[in-house]
Amino acid sequence: MEDLNLVMRERLRKATEMEQEGIALFPNKYPVSHHIKDLLETFGQSTAEELEGETDTFVIAGRIMAIRSFGKSIFMHLLDSGEKLQLYIQQNQLDTQSYALARKLDIGDIIRVQGHLFRTRTNELTLLAKEVVLLSKNLRPLPEKYHGLKDVELRYRQRYVDLIVNDAVRETFKKRAAIIQTMRRFLMERGFLEVETPMMQPIPGGATAKPFRTFHNALGMELFLRIAPELYLKRLLVGGFERVFELNRNFRNEGISTQHNPEFTMLEFYQAYATFEGLIRITEELFGAVAMAVNDGNLTVQYQGESISLASPWARYRFHDALVEIGNIPRIVVEDPHQTMELAGSMGVEVNRLESHGQVLAKIFDLVVEPKLIQPTFITHYPLEISPLSRRSEADPALVDRFELFLAGREMANAFSELNDPRDQRERFLLQLQARQAGDEEAHLMDEDYIRALEYAMPPAAGEGIGIDRVVMLFTDSPSIRDVILFPHLKSEKKT
Repeated sequence: MEDLNLVMRERLRKATEMEQEGIALFPNKYPVSHHIKDLLETFGQSTAEELEGETDTFVIAGRIMAIRSFGKSIFMHLLDSGEKLQLYIQQNQLDTQSYALARKLDIGDIIRVQGHLFRTRTNELTLLAKEVVLLSKNLRPLPEKYHGLKDVELRYRQRYVDLIVNDAVRETFKKRAAIIQTMRRFLMERGFLEVETPMMQPIPGGATAKPFRTFHNALGMELFLRIAPELYLKRLLVGGFERVFELNRNFRNEGISTQHNPEFTMLEFYQAYATFEGLIRITEELFGAVAMAVNDGNLTVQYQGESISLASPWARYRFHDALVEIGNIPRIVVEDPHQTMELAGSMGVEVNRLESHGQVLAKIFDLVVEPKLIQPTFITHYPLEISPLSRRSEADPALVDRFELFLAGREMANAFSELNDPRDQRERFLLQLQARQAGDEEAHLMDEDYIRALEYAMPPAAGEGIGIDRVVMLFTDSPSIRDVILFPHLKSEKKT
């Protein structure tokens, strides 16, 4: 830390000296004509002879990432939007003012350079500088160039530095953008309308989760940051929009882990006159489209040492069958609430006497089945008591027409045929209220307006939510959700 302070004091001293010499440290009147990417795409394959005949002058800007001085000559590497280009600064090619400035520049400074392209003796494409202008003075040194920024927490906390010095991090977030664009295009091509629903809600709904609370002064009412947009999207089905989707930010007041961040991104889409079975096919097609767009057209993804095939069809198991066939639990134990509770206790699973049989089975599933689901697998027909918004299965009213998609040992998507009977929905909400009164802070609240919307008749429909952050983790081979969120939540920075 003392070394850093010394360097910063020296940078500040130099900056003050430059200002006293009349050099503007942060000017804003120097446009550019090209980006480094443009030059690399147009001239990247040009020979030295071809460049000798090139008379155009190019004006580019970027951050200095390396400086090497040889007498009256200076080589620099300039970074612009992730692309780098070498600069050659020679005293006899510049006016006195530009050359004097060039001698004072530091790594991290942002400059504007005007010049011609040529190739060096080592055949590297290079811009011969004819003019150099400082655009923004760097006062805090970048991490040492050969080691970069390695401290994980520091990378998350100072993402702006992480993006400067780590090429792979920039590529991760470029791929994230491409994934979202592909999903949006996929749905729009199938007739889905993109919509926006409230992020502050009077009743948090659409999931079982603990919300963040806030207060609206003008309205004099408590509001909640949304935990899901589901109930508003289904109101739109009532209103006559038959296919809708939202790429949304959700907020859940829960723990932080490699798979969970309190603020996260979801894709939710709803289709009238569809069932969860139809969404299984759409999900396979959607992931395939993403793979073709961002994985070099390859349906096999490499993730944390595992080779994962996205070629359809994907495996399917009913919830109870998965506990038996994958979790290796005797069926009689799965079907008997008393034996299920005993098994949970022997496994160290925390349960209480108020939890239903289905809730206990879900906890056991998370422990003994989910980690084994590396290849894409649909788990279907969940217990009714853990699915308060799902349609009952006509074949077995104790189950619901629902699936969750698991991939790489974690949940990726949740979908179901929607419950559209307002009478049944009211009863489900009442059961959730009982659970909340018994101490379950994540149980669903009663939403009378949503019940009223259903009373106007919602068409039979199916809906799905896909965790964008986890999808990005898969396609970027990222072990932690924090690696794919630009500014993940962290504890307050310790003051020294």
